[in-house]
Amino acid sequence: MKRVIFNRKGGVGKSTITCNLAAIAASQGKTVLVVDLDPQANSTSYLGHDGKDNVVGIAEFMESTITRNYRDFTSEDYIRKTSFENLSLISASYNLVDLEAKLEAKHKIYKLRDFLNNMHEEFDEIYIDTPPALNFFTLSALIAADRCLLPYDCDVFARDAMIDLMDELEEIIEDHNPDLEIEGVVVNQFQARAKLPQQAISELENAQFDLIKPFISSSVKVKESHAKHTPLIFLDAKHKVTLEFQELYNSLSKKRRKKK
Repeated sequence: MKRVIFNRKGGVGKSTITCNLAAIAASQGKTVLVVDLDPQANSTSYLGHDGKDNVVGIAEFMESTITRNYRDFTSEDYIRKTSFENLSLISASYNLVDLEAKLEAKHKIYKLRDFLNNMHEEFDEIYIDTPPALNFFTLSALIAADRCLLPYDCDVFARDAMIDLMDELEEIIEDHNPDLEIEGVVVNQFQARAKLPQQAISELENAQFDLIKPFISSSVKVKESHAKHTPLIFLDAKHKVTLEFQELYNSLSKKRRKKK
């Protein structure tokens, strides 16, 4: 299973959702890989690594598709171990920014798909974090994945953007990846007692979006987990937000089983 987490809007929690779902899968004994495609490298940092430490990652793999650098590397050369059992990482760095135009010019849009397909026997689940833009790297991820989650932060301006995004995703599915399934919307940073989030949720439901429950609550514990570079399941397994992520992971797993 290869799942991409994507929204063009920044600050909706793509990296938080990516790393916490991946960590829960790993805690349940699955072999899991996180692929960070965002030049900001937030998932890389969250999992305890630094995109500036000159260790090869996704930027170096992408470079290998257009230059002779790293040409002799195998898939395993790009994978880092994390300090969390069963959880591995292909890190991002800001070097991705300089590569994007070159990769587009050389039409390398399917290289990530081929790269990750070679890993399907090694990892039970692969999670792909994306930049907050529908660019070359995000399109590569959507082509490579078979599942897509859409984070949503209850912002008043986000509903119309989500409708536009769904139109674009349907076009990508038609043109590039007919096997991609849009699993639904993950509501993040939810405040149950506030009026505005409830209104935003109602608007998405009225627009026929599939909202996956539970919603993920807003909590300072999430920021603490960022600061400690430790996903919630390994930081505080009994915290409310940890339990919400566990329930979310179980909900997604049940949806997958029903589809089979």
